[in-house]
Amino acid sequence: MIKVFIDGRAGTTGLRIYEKLEERDDIQIISLSDEERKQTAARKRAINGSDVTFLCLPDDAAREAVALCDNPDTVVIDASTAHRTAEGWAYGFPELSEKHRARIQTSKRIANPGCYASGFISLVYPLIGAGIARRDYPFVCHAVSGYSGGGKSAIAQYTNAARDKELESPRLYALSLSHKHIPEMMKECALTQKPLFNPCICDFERGMLVNVPIFLSRLEKTVTVENLLEMYREHYAGSRFISVKQEESGFIAANSLEGTNKLEILIHGNGEQVLLTARLDNLGKGASGAAIQNMNIALALDERLGL
Repeated sequence: MIKVFIDGRAGTTGLRIYEKLEERDDIQIISLSDEERKQTAARKRAINGSDVTFLCLPDDAAREAVALCDNPDTVVIDASTAHRTAEGWAYGFPELSEKHRARIQTSKRIANPGCYASGFISLVYPLIGAGIARRDYPFVCHAVSGYSGGGKSAIAQYTNAARDKELESPRLYALSLSHKHIPEMMKECALTQKPLFNPCICDFERGMLVNVPIFLSRLEKTVTVENLLEMYREHYAGSRFISVKQEESGFIAANSLEGTNKLEILIHGNGEQVLLTARLDNLGKGASGAAIQNMNIALALDERLGL
């Protein structure tokens, strides 16, 4: 029986992890009372008594939790931003490369990717690796997300019957252009030019579109939409959760993958410009689903188990 502790189980990501793992017969979830969750000694016992600990906490609290772990066999999977660019931590996106997957398989410290970052990196990493775009290409990223990405406070705000009328409209945020996901976007894609990232929160619960427009004349190789489709399909060949396609309806909805751990890459455009789009559930492949997938890989289980 695999012993799992979820530190921060009451949050949106922690709750989704708990709901998924509770259905499995190979998992024993270590539970603490409300009072014990506030006690450092109780949390330390739970962390060190687990095979896997998920950290669904603010960044500073996640760092403090890692410091409590002195069991060399405990796998820590951090869903916060705290360790996504930290040395010694595996970046938990196994589909990016065999190197990424191998690190997850052998590491006891795994940083779960951010939701927006998962979409952006899934699109840009293969472009850089194939030599199609330079590391200093001026990438722009426009993204929309369901309100659950903002956590409990955003969910309460959007589901309040007396809410402000402005919440019916998409709302831009991170107006300083310094969103917390940018460092991992740059590191994993080896970018030397900071991308201009423009996120938007919308009036639906779960789902996400991450869009990267490309000028074909600015690329290092002459490519077409068909070339890019072939490149992405080859890069993600054999993936259990990532697929590459074009949308035949003429519309791309953000919430089509709600409740799944899937990520779709959609490529559209013409002879001058291409729009690269990643569609995913911000609480699935963008958070709890990815965390469980990483646990499965780290424990040498079928990565699809429970997903």
